[in-house]
Amino acid sequence: MFQDITIERLLELREKKEFSLVDVRSPSEFNEHTIPGSINIPLFTDEERAEVGTLYKQVSVEAAKARGLEIVSAKLPAFIKSFQELSRDVVVFCWRGGMRSKTAATVIDLMGVHSYRLQGGFRTYRQWVIHQLETIELAQEAIVLNGYTGSNKTVILQQLKQEGLPVLDLEGMANHRGSIFGQIGLKPHNQKTFDSLLVSEIEKLPSSPYFLMEGESKRIGKVLLPDILLKKKESGHQLFIHMPIEERVQHILADYSPWNHHDECVEAFHLIKRRIHTPAAAKTEEALQTGNYAEAVKLLLTYYYDPLYERTAMQYKDEQTIDLYVKNTEDAMVKVKEFWQKKSRTALKNEAKGL
Repeated sequence: MFQDITIERLLELREKKEFSLVDVRSPSEFNEHTIPGSINIPLFTDEERAEVGTLYKQVSVEAAKARGLEIVSAKLPAFIKSFQELSRDVVVFCWRGGMRSKTAATVIDLMGVHSYRLQGGFRTYRQWVIHQLETIELAQEAIVLNGYTGSNKTVILQQLKQEGLPVLDLEGMANHRGSIFGQIGLKPHNQKTFDSLLVSEIEKLPSSPYFLMEGESKRIGKVLLPDILLKKKESGHQLFIHMPIEERVQHILADYSPWNHHDECVEAFHLIKRRIHTPAAAKTEEALQTGNYAEAVKLLLTYYYDPLYERTAMQYKDEQTIDLYVKNTEDAMVKVKEFWQKKSRTALKNEAKGL
């Protein structure tokens, strides 16, 4: 017989990676938000869930259960096989820890797959995330990467993270690049997904006096940053990356592939067109419409993004800010890493001395 487990026990098991976490809700529910690391083996399709739900509301509970049983019975062999292919214990969950997860856990357990069910379902996990965001402590100080648009700050952070440095990639968690063009070619995450990923990433930060983050505004696409991160950004060590505009143009072209998203780029440009000096705006629009994307990007940087960034950057300029003049992404990554290593060594020495 399957066992019910609490959210606390689930998190302990997840830390040890001893099981597969399976969301048995419908595909649209899963895509809307799930527990990070989960896979989706749905008991019902979206259409089947809507049908059963309609019967529940308009006919009776018994009619809904009967139709649900009919649907599930027809797909049981394939459903069970999906779990057997995981070759390990599983934890299943639905929205409230109700009938769907109970049904799934029961049938797969009968077929020899050792299973658990999350008490309270996904709703319990969401409540835990909210509590964590309200109470979590981030002891490390922030080293904040700032720089003109196209300086590859996200790429630098991702590469440093792969090398084992403590990094919070906020744009990666938001699945948005943080500008009016930032959603092009991406499917931005909603607030719930961002919150879950953020809590998970904070818990996984390696032990260190410092962590690295990008100097984001309060909003990235559809999501808002929690106060704890905004405070860390404000009080952090500010690094300003200065990179040649030619390099930045090439980074933007490689990242956005505007030739594959022409209409989206034009639409995004029209949202900011009125904020750009009229002759420059006209040149930018002409370059976009004719497919001269390199020229369009350079004009946008020169007449919109760089001046905007300079006004924002002045808030952080003081005697403790560090300007990094670099040739390219590799050069920037080396200098950021050197700064992190220097600050970390100093902090550890001071800690050893009891300072």
